[in-house]
Amino acid sequence: MIHHRKVLELLAPAKTADIGIEAINHGADAVYIGGPSFGARSAAENTVADIARLCTHAHRYRAKIFVALNTILRDDELEAARQLVWQVYEAGADALIVQDMGLLELDLPPIQLHASTQTDIRDAAKARFLQDVGFSQIVLARELTLQQVQKIAAATDCQLEYFVHGALCVAYSGQCYISHAHTGRSANRGECSQACRLPYDLADKDGNLVASDQHMLSMKDNNQSANLRALAEAGVSSFKIEGRYKDLAYVKNITAHYRVLLDEIIDGSNGEYRRASSGRCEFLFTPRPEKTFNRGYTDYFANERQHGIEAFESPKFVGEAIGRVTKIDSRKGRFFEVERTEPIHNADGLAYYDPKGDLVGLRINTAEEIADGVDRLFPADPLPPALVPGTAVFRNHDHAFERLLEKKSAERRVKVDLRLFDTGDGYGLALADEDGVAVEARVACKREAAQNVERALAGLREHLGKLGNTTFSAGDVRLDLAGAPFIPASVINGLRRDACEKLEAARIASHPRPPRAAPVEPPAPYPQEALSYLANVLNQKAADFYAKHGVKLIDAAYEANLEHDEVSLMITKHCLRYSFNLCPKEVKGIRPEPMTLINGKEKLTLRFDCKRCEMHVVGKLKPHAVGLPPVPPAQKLQFFASRPTA
Repeated sequence: MIHHRKVLELLAPAKTADIGIEAINHGADAVYIGGPSFGARSAAENTVADIARLCTHAHRYRAKIFVALNTILRDDELEAARQLVWQVYEAGADALIVQDMGLLELDLPPIQLHASTQTDIRDAAKARFLQDVGFSQIVLARELTLQQVQKIAAATDCQLEYFVHGALCVAYSGQCYISHAHTGRSANRGECSQACRLPYDLADKDGNLVASDQHMLSMKDNNQSANLRALAEAGVSSFKIEGRYKDLAYVKNITAHYRVLLDEIIDGSNGEYRRASSGRCEFLFTPRPEKTFNRGYTDYFANERQHGIEAFESPKFVGEAIGRVTKIDSRKGRFFEVERTEPIHNADGLAYYDPKGDLVGLRINTAEEIADGVDRLFPADPLPPALVPGTAVFRNHDHAFERLLEKKSAERRVKVDLRLFDTGDGYGLALADEDGVAVEARVACKREAAQNVERALAGLREHLGKLGNTTFSAGDVRLDLAGAPFIPASVINGLRRDACEKLEAARIASHPRPPRAAPVEPPAPYPQEALSYLANVLNQKAADFYAKHGVKLIDAAYEANLEHDEVSLMITKHCLRYSFNLCPKEVKGIRPEPMTLINGKEKLTLRFDCKRCEMHVVGKLKPHAVGLPPVPPAQKLQFFASRPTA
């Protein structure tokens, strides 16, 4: 029997049920989606009825639906969360993605539990603990190297999930409080204000500017396309695409891209790996990840620390380099000409950097080819003066490609073998699919011999194999018939339709819900005995959970608004000293002294933990942002030689 970690799962995001359905159609083995609340994406909520509809579609292909309930919860929210878990379980959801350990202390249905990336899984001890308390799948920190993944795999037996594509949170997930401190909107509660995408100045300890007006905390987008085989060999079995806010075109394009890559690995593995769901996809377009929103690509820390992970210039989609401006209509400003690498289409979106380094966008009304490899472009708006010959041009909206993805762009079909056989009063059709689900349909029918034997048998095979409007494709077609009967096409079509409907119902009904793992007894001890605000404990049930697992001292979550002094508001493996070649490990004589990030009046101190190779962004809670009265300034102590008179 194949080891469960050798069953490779492609996990796609869904903002809505309809996007989730297309993710399944484009090859996802599983889809993660938010419910009506508590889903860590406040603008990507779905009704329980939507989740039920998505589950029905997914289960046709033995694909799974994971519901994200991965915010931290207040005491007054626990009961509503518990009820919601029961509702999504009854709707057919296969697993629940959670951050708040208080949920494990509630009366939950037997739904499989997955530990969210927000639980900050960076080492083997934490991973093993989460497995021991009942998690079947754990989402590893995005910052882990292949070597670190191997260590976690060696210490655990649960499924390991790893982000392979999409936007990168610069902080360790679950370890970022800047949004809550400054705006009262907590990233741990799905309302991140994305301070990491703002421009900052960077100053040294003496106030000298090291760099200015750059997006210092903005990372390029994750792309592990080249590392999939290495990740599988390290122990990863679930390959996760980021993007519960992303549009339909992104989900179709990126899911199809990784489906093709994973299929190549599985098909070439001599049976070592297999798919986590059924059916094969046929794509009506060629997946092109560079066409969809991205900030440039990096494989981050998978192959250890490296330069080039940052997107300092812009947090926007610059697009693919497509050419260089050769000529400007300087008299009337109606057009410009580009020497380009690919044809530019009407309604394409182009971008370029102006002399100040700002990204400027243009929409093209009309594109005309005037020479081999040269297009004359007429933009929708007058030409800006910053566009001059020699300017590098990028395409960040490929109109033809986007139009392709607006239409039907994939078909996914489960292979079935068909057998037509005689019955006492007519004929029967047996269907058996690739998962071993089998059904029969029968029809009473007058028996007649065919006049042309060859044509009759060929016609029967042809009509049986017409599965175009179903989720099935024909494999082996057998005719177990005495002689060569004449059977009207209408009878065969009706028989095939009945059998396919029965098979689809049987597949949905027999979908194997993954089991809930039992926690080990006695309760496994947590790797630490004391927890700071970084543990995100916001309710009494979560505190009870950690106490049960041996924790003696438990501080409240940052969102409890009890931390009034300067603390680490973000912990990140991205290091600005390293980015600007000021790393004490690489440059002799440099000390890891604090630095400052400045955005307008906002100042954040950077402290460097060189032992762990981490950067801490330090700041204070703004009382007004969280609805608290101002904290009075600390009273100055005075010392007197003797007691002063009243």
